Amino acid sequence: ELMESFTRVFVDSVSNSFYPVPQEAIGVGSAFEGWSPHGQEVVYRVLVPLNPPPGHAFHLELDSAGQMAARTFCVRVELVCTCKREQLGEKLLCFLHHSQEELRRKQKPSLLETLCTGSYLDVEKTSHWFYQLVRCSWLHLPQSYSWHLVFQPCSRSCQFQLTKGKKSLMVEMLFGVRQGDSDIFVVSQPTEAQKGGSSIFVSRQPAEADFIPSTAWPETYAVAEAKFFQHIARQVPCESLH
Repeated sequence: ELMESFTRVFVDSVSNSFYPVPQEAIGVGSAFEGWSPHGQEVVYRVLVPLNPPPGHAFHLELDSAGQMAARTFCVRVELVCTCKREQLGEKLLCFLHHSQEELRRKQKPSLLETLCTGSYLDVEKTSHWFYQLVRCSWLHLPQSYSWHLVFQPCSRSCQFQLTKGKKSLMVEMLFGVRQGDSDIFVVSQPTEAQKGGSSIFVSRQPAEADFIPSTAWPETYAVAEAKFFQHIARQVPCESLH
């Protein structure tokens, strides 16, 4: 319910801008499977897929070194022509075919000007923007009347604690980009299963993003795994333990 409320407010918040568009959140990791690592506090991790805004496209570029346990990618942001949309009556200038002066006067900055380093989506800039989005959105949620939210510092995700009386929840919101129409994503931070080897997950990035760790997005199969576990859970006999 909390994430559904957040998603509705997110979409409204970015509708007149050229920031990434958050999609419906997906629960991943042990907390949603009903267990937690021994001695550790339960953390509810959700992955929020990001779609490119109008006039933009995301292209994933693999780290060609490929020496790490988990593959890493860069998310290259490309401007695409929107002239046809303008002809259909939508008030959207084309970043490619309108003058810079006209764009500055009539339209908000492109994603390349706000959250990118060079041509690549920057994880830390995106995390800072996402944190601000969550902070502003919280006041518009019905849950804000009964729960108290405290943010936790993190440069690659949005972490916060929710408390209501004696109840307490830890939440970590990761954000990522889907690979095609698959259940494989590149994410802002290594997921739970990868964190054992996550102290160094960047080796060499392609071209423009070379040696810039903040443009590295590790690959994760957490969503595919979650769907697999849900599928298996539906097949086992009632009251069975596996």
